[in-house]
Amino acid sequence: MTFPFTLERPIEHKAGLPDRADVVVIGGGIAGVMTAWFLVRQGQRVVLCEKGRIAAEQSSRNWGWIRQQGRDPAELPIMIEANRIWQGLEAEAGADLGFRQEGVLYLARDAADLARYEAWLPHAREHGLDTRLLTRAELGERVRGGKWQGALWTASDARAEPWVAVPALARALAREGAQIVEGCAVRALDVVAGRVAGVVTEQGRIGCDAVVLAGGAWSGLFARNQGIALPQLSVLSSVAATGPMPEVFAGNAADRRFAFRRRADGGYTLAPGSTHDFFIGPDALRHGLSYLPQLRQDPLGTRFRLAAPAGYPDAWRTPRRWGSGESPFERCRILNPQPNMRALRGVQAAFAEAFPALGAPDLRTVWAGMIDTMPDAVPVIDHVAALPGLVIATGLSGHGFGIGPGIGRVVADLVLGNPVGHDLARFRLGRFSDGSAIRPGPSL
Repeated sequence: MTFPFTLERPIEHKAGLPDRADVVVIGGGIAGVMTAWFLVRQGQRVVLCEKGRIAAEQSSRNWGWIRQQGRDPAELPIMIEANRIWQGLEAEAGADLGFRQEGVLYLARDAADLARYEAWLPHAREHGLDTRLLTRAELGERVRGGKWQGALWTASDARAEPWVAVPALARALAREGAQIVEGCAVRALDVVAGRVAGVVTEQGRIGCDAVVLAGGAWSGLFARNQGIALPQLSVLSSVAATGPMPEVFAGNAADRRFAFRRRADGGYTLAPGSTHDFFIGPDALRHGLSYLPQLRQDPLGTRFRLAAPAGYPDAWRTPRRWGSGESPFERCRILNPQPNMRALRGVQAAFAEAFPALGAPDLRTVWAGMIDTMPDAVPVIDHVAALPGLVIATGLSGHGFGIGPGIGRVVADLVLGNPVGHDLARFRLGRFSDGSAIRPGPSL
């Protein structure tokens, strides 16, 4: 079993560029695919441009969780909607996405963990979620092993298979009439009289009235080239897949040391529970003060590295400005970072300690992804006031796979000027420039 999302993966979507579209979506991850999905269903002519391969970055590299539990309260209504959308997506796409509602457990090692989980319960009650605290005995009825003191449990939470789901949704989207072009980087916006008039790609220009920037870890770099300040950074998350193993729990679970999800192939997806790696680059120094509240909230969750590999969005030599020629997006088609093997060996040890009858799992495949994050760990979903016609949907902060269908529906209606049905005030772009206090929310 090898990680499938590299440049060796053949280009599947080869639609030619039209002269004109109603909307161009930049980015072929789940946010971009689902935005296009809902735009097409409202009769829009949509072109989706992906510089590398559909879902080749974080949309295939995530844990596969579809989690309402523990969300920032402002995100929670959209996530609840996303959960409902996921429940019908397999039928709509005509494909098995690996969707299963097997629940999410946040496992408590001590009383402090239980207190943190209990503090989030009012948000669940406000929105009618089925979240509750489990006693140690109740947890033992669900998980075969471990010595946890209890857990936070949401039975309606779910999982799906990232390697399968987003590519399958893109195929269904193409059948619905969207034009998807892989291996086609959007270099810049075409701006006429102060508003968006199209995009300039490496294959030519597309005229349009609206553009959605859903470029994941690359969105901040693209925005900066257009003169838009977007304090987005990226963190590296390491992940592994085991071979088939006996089932200890059918859903998703995590504590501070490790996280695991039952896979459709009988193995587990494993990852560090609450730690990640961060590369220090020019944007990290530029936006560092904005991230101090997040660092104070979780001071031990970040391992700092001196420099990103060449070509990465915040690498020291990555251009911040470019003209009409080759862009950084063509020089690095797919972010394919090396996983932190020390962290994954720690996951093996934590799993073996929790489930001694199974021992250390065999890591059949390892990989890492770059998670696009914002200073307050919630996304930007907003029109750019200074550039009419541009909508930004980025900074999903590790929550994107689960919430992606809800984000797509919201962004599609935002583009079209329809009521979005949710309060997006917390997600506005201007919060980083209007003097607002930047605070991570009461999320878990």
